[in-house]
Amino acid sequence: MSSEGGYTGKVGEFLREHDLSVGDRVRIVREDGIEIEGVIMPRSELGDDEHVVIKMDNGYNVGVHIDRIEDVERLGRGKEPSFRPLDIEVGRDPELPDVAILSTGGTIACRVDYETGAVKPAFTAEELVSAIPELPEVVNIVEARPVMDLLSENMTPSHWLEIAENVVEAFEEGADGVVVCHGTDTMAYTAAALSFLLKDLPGPVVLVGAQRSSDRPSSDAASNLIAACAFAGEVEAGEVAVCMHGWTSDEVCLVHRGVKVRKMHTSRRDAFRSIDTIPLARVDIRDLRNPMLDVLRDDLRPAGDGPEMEGGFEERVALLKFAPGMAPEVLDSLVDAGYRGIVLEGTGLGHVSESWIPSIERAVDEGVAVVMTSQCLYGRVNMNVYRTGRLLKVAGVIPGDDMLPEVAYVKLMYVLDRTDDLEEVERMMRTNVAGEIEGKRVVGGFEPADGPHHGLF
Repeated sequence: MSSEGGYTGKVGEFLREHDLSVGDRVRIVREDGIEIEGVIMPRSELGDDEHVVIKMDNGYNVGVHIDRIEDVERLGRGKEPSFRPLDIEVGRDPELPDVAILSTGGTIACRVDYETGAVKPAFTAEELVSAIPELPEVVNIVEARPVMDLLSENMTPSHWLEIAENVVEAFEEGADGVVVCHGTDTMAYTAAALSFLLKDLPGPVVLVGAQRSSDRPSSDAASNLIAACAFAGEVEAGEVAVCMHGWTSDEVCLVHRGVKVRKMHTSRRDAFRSIDTIPLARVDIRDLRNPMLDVLRDDLRPAGDGPEMEGGFEERVALLKFAPGMAPEVLDSLVDAGYRGIVLEGTGLGHVSESWIPSIERAVDEGVAVVMTSQCLYGRVNMNVYRTGRLLKVAGVIPGDDMLPEVAYVKLMYVLDRTDDLEEVERMMRTNVAGEIEGKRVVGGFEPADGPHHGLF
């Protein structure tokens, strides 16, 4: 084997020496006596030339350093992953809602080659049905296509605009709801952006992702997507939302308002939480062919006659987290670089060191909008309680109320695309647009610690 499966160098020589190829099933004995059995996978894009990748029977991949291999035995010949064209006809049930599914690069829906364990993104309706056969019993997939192919950390405001344009197009072509598959790391930013951009939505727009890929036994991909489609197709509301697992077991997905949600854990399936409020809905996913939807709120944004897409984003905006001892020159450097807006993630009720006040006054005098949010996440900024807060308000800082820092960041980009007048900026920032500011919190503090349901649902 030369560079088959991407293997070159030492690993390529090792595989040729032992007459092994990608797709072969092997048993490897390491020098420490540990045995690993599984299928040789292709080399990843950034893999080195000293590890061979094995997919074990539990669904996980492991890299084995060839210098630590004491013995290797081929248990069976295999073949490199390949995906044949699908001979599937996707029909339409007039009794079911029509949902469009757009992909931005997340691997929430994939086809799996069960001989090798390889995965391939599923972008067409036929591929989605092949990957998740329960879907056609829940909704009609009237469209399924990729919008882009990006890791979510590479998203920019221009990508948010492109996603919004495709959502508008899907509704104009007759979809009752739209589901956007998205990487989880920055999904909340995109949800906030779409919440501000899209007006008069005739149905829901639901962002959905997966914490575990489709080739793992613990994958949440299929259940999350089915729950998202159920909400998008059944609920008559003009909401932008995020749908993910409600807790670690495969029982419930929760649908969160797009401007009130945050990823709270790096890897748990129930990583997403509604912050300082309750979710929009709960979806029982124990029977994937018949997900049961329960709307939890009576203040869903009403469905409109649109959709309409309004405006864009000013990209010269920064989100700056204050820490004790941080010098105000950090803020000065942003002003010097020509930034038009700065969202501060302050302490407690919305504070930074008093040593920052001269720099803030200078920023405001030069027309830079400075908005205060809190690192606490739960609760509301109140800059009238302590002396520092009052001084910051006098300096021109705009209170961010109970907006999450990242939501205030996206909203300030949206507002500054429309106006330079700081009085108008403050008025717009403090006006509730998409549920980002709540007049009264439903949950007034930390989440109750009384079990997996968090005492809320």
